[in-house]
Amino acid sequence: MIEGKEITTSQALRRALKEAPALRRGLLGTVGFAVVGTAIQVVVPIVVQQIMDHEILDPAGVDVTGAVAKGAVALVAMVVAMFVRRIALIRLATAAASGLAELRVKTFSHIHTLSVLHVESERRGALVARVTSDVTTIQDFMNWGGVGLLIGAAQLLLAVVVMFFYGWTLALLVLGGVVTYAAMLVWFQRILQRAHDVVRRRVADSLAALSEAITGLPVIRAYGAENETVRKVEEVLDAQFRSEYRTGKLGAMLFSSAELFAGLITAAVIGVGVVTGAAGGVSAGTLLAFLFLVNLLVDPVQTLVETLDSAQSAAAGVRRILTVLDGDIDVADPGDEGLDLPPGPLGLALRGVRFRYPTGGDVLREIDVAIQSGRSVAVVGETGSGKSTFAKLVTRLLDPSDGVVEIGGIDVARVRFDSLRSRVAFVPQEGFLFDSTVAENVRYGDIDASDDEIRQAFRELELDDWIETLPAGIHTPVGERGGRLSAGERQLVALTRAWMVDPDLLVLDEATSAVDPALEVRLRRAMEHLTEGRTSITVAHRLSTAEASDEILVFDEGRLVERGTHVELLSLGGVYAALHTDWAAGVAG
Repeated sequence: MIEGKEITTSQALRRALKEAPALRRGLLGTVGFAVVGTAIQVVVPIVVQQIMDHEILDPAGVDVTGAVAKGAVALVAMVVAMFVRRIALIRLATAAASGLAELRVKTFSHIHTLSVLHVESERRGALVARVTSDVTTIQDFMNWGGVGLLIGAAQLLLAVVVMFFYGWTLALLVLGGVVTYAAMLVWFQRILQRAHDVVRRRVADSLAALSEAITGLPVIRAYGAENETVRKVEEVLDAQFRSEYRTGKLGAMLFSSAELFAGLITAAVIGVGVVTGAAGGVSAGTLLAFLFLVNLLVDPVQTLVETLDSAQSAAAGVRRILTVLDGDIDVADPGDEGLDLPPGPLGLALRGVRFRYPTGGDVLREIDVAIQSGRSVAVVGETGSGKSTFAKLVTRLLDPSDGVVEIGGIDVARVRFDSLRSRVAFVPQEGFLFDSTVAENVRYGDIDASDDEIRQAFRELELDDWIETLPAGIHTPVGERGGRLSAGERQLVALTRAWMVDPDLLVLDEATSAVDPALEVRLRRAMEHLTEGRTSITVAHRLSTAEASDEILVFDEGRLVERGTHVELLSLGGVYAALHTDWAAGVAG
């Protein structure tokens, strides 16, 4: 896993604005509406002061007409302020929705640029959390806290300015209290930041554990491990609850401190104002206006406190997302600067290739081999000998640690992905199917293929009789991960999908084990059609496949130790001969 950068909350939120430009769209106008709405609202305490000093406390008596007229001005100001601030709210909510949708897509797209090795090293639930719940925390903050911060900052600034207009003594008192409380918030937010980071990690742990428990349900039931699985899930959910509970307590403490701050500031203004009195230039109207201004100032401070909690949660989400966006693309598409594979049949060559996984030693080393176009080659060896890694290097699902893989005489690292994927096809041992129909899964090989073309593909692979046994033919739903089909049937769909690509180089991780004999016949027949007339590399788990190949590559402990035909390798009496003897004995047994 790529560790997130240690960045502050403000840096994280600025980075979110950078990664999702739609969040910034119209932001200046939104801030303008927020400031205007707040500026209009400041009219209210000014009007209150005027009414108190000139209409109510006028030595000539109460001026009801004047008070009503000025009160109407205050009412109109409040209505206009509410309308303008509502516009700011709608604009920011719209920007948040579009911007965070953009961020979700960007994060998801970046996951698909990472190597298979990187994705396989991550927990699936944790990656899903990046695109779902982590982005949701940012959206919650933008929809509510973002507006609160904009309006609150403008309201606080204007309230302080008007306070100094009325009297610098009380204004300095309030400003001193605000600065002191702000310093305390800066200190406290660091504690909140760490707490919310823990929450996001625990949420990812929970999603990963739940995803694994649901996906592995058949194995869990088969081994009677329900209680142990429930215990493990309870542990991660309890850890999430405890982290959220602790963070909630910290948030409650922060909210309570805002209430205390509001009470102390209000009491201090009343006390100093009464003591100073008219002799100090503080009239009854001025003191009343100050209390209104204190209320205007306290509201954004309380909003800031409430927002600080959601801001920390949002920043934690950003930091988690950055673990994906800042991840190195170790198998990069050269894009427009890349090359296209040459037309016609494709040969293959590996020169000085070595591969090492990050957590272990060399899996492949000193691999030098050239395969002519049009040849069918089987790759055999003991489990862990490097066969599957060889297949992934050939299809550029992985890049070698050292050396070069060439297809058609071109280093695959320089070949555009569009060209590579349209000319080279890979069928893994377990053909993954998406939760759709047979036809939609086959269309991943040719997105524009019609139903008739898909049916024709099954006929050409001699699988049309099998398709007719399905309830709705090619429109039969396969279920999540192809769960409604058997392992062999999933492989039939995967082979047909590769057929639709019409590749010049085909790499197969053979999957004919653990299937019934009738289905194995179909699989072998389909593979024969699929490999005919094109360069093919088959990772052979059953040596009957190797026997029919033009050539066999024998791997042992990460090295290519033997090469030749079936007959030639048997006569050597080496590694292949020993593998074949063991396999034949197992078949005979």
